[in-house]
Amino acid sequence: MWGSERMIDFPKARLKMVEEQIVHRGIQNPKIISAMKKIPRHLFVEEALQNQAYSDHPLPIGEKQTISQPYMVALMTESLQLTGEEKVLEIGTGSGYQSAILAELSEKVFSIERIRPLAIRARNLLYELGYFNVEIKIFDGTLGWMDESPFDAILVTAGSPDIPQPLVDQLGIGGRLVIPVGDAFSQDLFRVTKTEKGVKKEDLGGCRFVKLIGKYGWESE
Repeated sequence: MWGSERMIDFPKARLKMVEEQIVHRGIQNPKIISAMKKIPRHLFVEEALQNQAYSDHPLPIGEKQTISQPYMVALMTESLQLTGEEKVLEIGTGSGYQSAILAELSEKVFSIERIRPLAIRARNLLYELGYFNVEIKIFDGTLGWMDESPFDAILVTAGSPDIPQPLVDQLGIGGRLVIPVGDAFSQDLFRVTKTEKGVKKEDLGGCRFVKLIGKYGWESE
């Protein structure tokens, strides 16, 4: 007998995810909704977990990392306030799913991943799906990507004990940084907007992410 993971209707599950987890919970940006209806989230997790890919929770992707809960992906993306013309820096490529969402909503995505196998897997899948506007670098994400700065938006997909100063420095004027900040167990999601006079910080609510490892994050475990 075939397993249930082989019988699932992925397009139907994806539409249900968007309607029940994204739209129902207040995400209104039509471009985000469209992107999440389009992108095959199940391809970003291992085959044994594909039947859970559209559920309302994060999933392991190997290397002690996770693919974020769909709603959190949508919320963080919406918080960047993208118009479609931005140069975006993503810290923590992971599976590449968030990268694909950003690629749909911006002009160019530069993504940093410290774990080589994840970076290679994500790059291959993104190219396979036709996302050629994503460039991935294996590096310490807390240092940012100075050569490509300034950025219009920066998204950090791991929890940091504080806001890394290099990321703030690499924001252009008017740029937005969205980052989880807190301890190893829970964080608050912050949006930092850079202005001519300094930075403005907004607390967007509680969240929980794996640790951001790096010089300006947590020490390597």
